[in-house]
Amino acid sequence: MKLDNAVVLVTGGNRGLGREFVAEALRRGARTVYAAARDPRTVDNPDAVPLRLDVTDPESVAAAAAVAGDVTVLINNAGGYVGADFLAGTVDDVRREFETNFYGPLHVTRAFVPVIAGNGGGHLLNIHSVLSWYAQGGSYSASKAALWAMTNALRLDLVPRGIGVTGLHVGYIDTDMAAGITDPKSDPADVVRQALDGVESGAYEVLADDLTRDVKRGLAADPAALYPQLAAV
Repeated sequence: MKLDNAVVLVTGGNRGLGREFVAEALRRGARTVYAAARDPRTVDNPDAVPLRLDVTDPESVAAAAAVAGDVTVLINNAGGYVGADFLAGTVDDVRREFETNFYGPLHVTRAFVPVIAGNGGGHLLNIHSVLSWYAQGGSYSASKAALWAMTNALRLDLVPRGIGVTGLHVGYIDTDMAAGITDPKSDPADVVRQALDGVESGAYEVLADDLTRDVKRGLAADPAALYPQLAAV
């Protein structure tokens, strides 16, 4: 799925990784790029089309789909971090994380799949995390693991509709969301280039850094290989 002449919608397109997705899609020749945000006034790319969208509000999602009826590529980038502890945190906090990171992409995908199919097919890119596979981060990890499972199911479901599906997995990225993190971070521009290369080549998954690649390899090993604290149990 080439980005040249495509019509792209990026959720959370006003900041961080989403802002870079908007810019890179335009650089690759996209005809139109919708930068979706709760407050479209925060979109600062003059070549993008600001679009009001709250992924947690089904009415907002439906309204966006009615406006952006020419979309061929959907990038489910919008997300949040709560990181609620399953035992010490509240169930409401866990639910809030899922509303943004799982149900949000689900609402948006359900609204835009008929749009993309009606435009002759296209592509879906979901933004996961290395924490989809590594149980550190409480409810955040769980929500991203659920999104990964949904992406894998959608990949099969959307074949008959001519829509490809790519999942992006990555560790810390140098954006405001990870501003307080001192561990190594990936350059958001590099992550976005890898992700859109994956879209254009039809890749099922993009693993954007060494940490992510190491963790995925570790999934086939004994859990103690990923979690040293289990070795003492």
